[in-house]
Amino acid sequence: MTATATSVTDAEHPPEDPAPTSRRARLVNGLIRATAAVLAGVLLYVSFPPRGLWWLALPAFAVFGWCLHGRSWKAGAGLGYLFGLGFLLPLLVWTGVEVGPVPWLALVAAEACFVALVGAGVAVVSRLPVWPLWAAALWIAGEAARARVPFGGFPWGKIAFGQADGAFLPLAAVGGTPVLGFAVVLCGFGLYEAVHQVILARRTRALHRAAAVAALLSVAVPFAAAFAALPLVSDAAENGTKTVAVIQGNVPRAGLDFNAQRRAVLDYHVRETERLAAQIDAGKVARPDLVLWPENSSDVDPFSDPEARAEIQTAVRAIGAPVSVGGVVQKSDGRLFNEQILWDPAKGPTDTYDKRQIQPFGEYIPLRSFVSVFSSDVGMVRQDFSRGTKPGVFTMAGAKVGLATCYEAAFDWAVRDTVQDGAQMISVPSNNATFDRSEMTYQQLAMSRIRAVEHSRTVTVPVTSGVSAVIRPDGRIVARTSMFTADALVEKVPLRSSLTPATRLGTLPECLLVLVAAGGLGWAVTAAARSRRAAPRPAGEPARDVAGDAGQ
Repeated sequence: MTATATSVTDAEHPPEDPAPTSRRARLVNGLIRATAAVLAGVLLYVSFPPRGLWWLALPAFAVFGWCLHGRSWKAGAGLGYLFGLGFLLPLLVWTGVEVGPVPWLALVAAEACFVALVGAGVAVVSRLPVWPLWAAALWIAGEAARARVPFGGFPWGKIAFGQADGAFLPLAAVGGTPVLGFAVVLCGFGLYEAVHQVILARRTRALHRAAAVAALLSVAVPFAAAFAALPLVSDAAENGTKTVAVIQGNVPRAGLDFNAQRRAVLDYHVRETERLAAQIDAGKVARPDLVLWPENSSDVDPFSDPEARAEIQTAVRAIGAPVSVGGVVQKSDGRLFNEQILWDPAKGPTDTYDKRQIQPFGEYIPLRSFVSVFSSDVGMVRQDFSRGTKPGVFTMAGAKVGLATCYEAAFDWAVRDTVQDGAQMISVPSNNATFDRSEMTYQQLAMSRIRAVEHSRTVTVPVTSGVSAVIRPDGRIVARTSMFTADALVEKVPLRSSLTPATRLGTLPECLLVLVAAGGLGWAVTAAARSRRAAPRPAGEPARDVAGDAGQ
């Protein structure tokens, strides 16, 4: 059995050129791979919005595959960490726009650890047959972990979120972000392996057919699968249409201190709503069936402030349609909630949704006493927000509108369960004013486009300062605003009730890919152990740590 396991691996991947023997040569080789890993990470970042260069993710993972192939797990961990830094440092720079570089660097340093673990795993499985399959599954396993821990996870930077303009987008409807991301990574690693096999064939003048076919399939199958999934992407109305208005009132100024202008922010959204109402009365704009305000459009609690309540009621009556208002609400027991409030023109507030996935270090401070030693900005969050417990689905003018407030759009479950709860369209009310004109708003907009295709639903994105948008179920943006501009979008959108495979399957595709990753890792470690036990050892030499040497 030992010989069989070893021969299969060797048949797929003939021995590489001998490793450099001199210390200087090893150092140069290591520096080249380290530099390539960083640059590959930067290339992956460039593939993300606001740039539409989705295809750059393929050569990014091809170069990353070259860096890791045939390396030890320790080298893989180091190279993975460097790849993570190259990718996440520029991607998440917006997290330090108002609070300085320390939180940004700390977040990136922590998140890159997950990429380091993936790099170690990919290095271990890189000698297996069809290694791009196991490696791509490991990447998705890393994303699954990153989306859950610590502090509820941080899924920002999922590969799927960079593919809103890409050829693989229909796969979001098949299995959500895990399947879409898996296809991209598999294709990237397969691209490297295809080039690798060509080089080996030229060097040895012998083509290793099984490995070559596996490499070609790793590239071809994701594209073929995306093409086959095209029929799942549709924007046809199944339950009629509704005319939707998205209000962007703007804020007095960007930055953390916009919260000090709470009354002004509410005034701006009231004024923009009343301006739209005047245009409707003049016959210039179609009357909307429902109106959507952003997160934090009323940070003045309308349940405890009579003036704020009266101001909102006046605006809602003027527009003559139910409005979803984003408020900060303190309950009678003292708990604070980031809340969406359904406001009826005649009845006033009739329903609420409390944000469930609240943002660590933004809406609540984990380990407050410890973190306060390193940052005085902790004091800006004087009271932690509490979490909601139920999915938010408002019935507005007969349409069921699912709610995923801002940060929640990054979490698969937080969007999916609104659709499973009956949502015929989705709204992602957000507040990006804190992050000025950074790329954050475009990254979040791309997430909403992925969600539209994933669940085959219209997605609206009302944002305080932009970019607000209306997205069709096929992922197309049909209307959008500029940043830091008061504006209103009015669009007729389709309502849909059918469920995509991604919505029905839920976490199953992700779980299966994690199992594939575990299987590949187990196979590689077992094969390495058997190979080492079968190898002759000089008398008196102690046994080596097989697990530690796996992938050498």
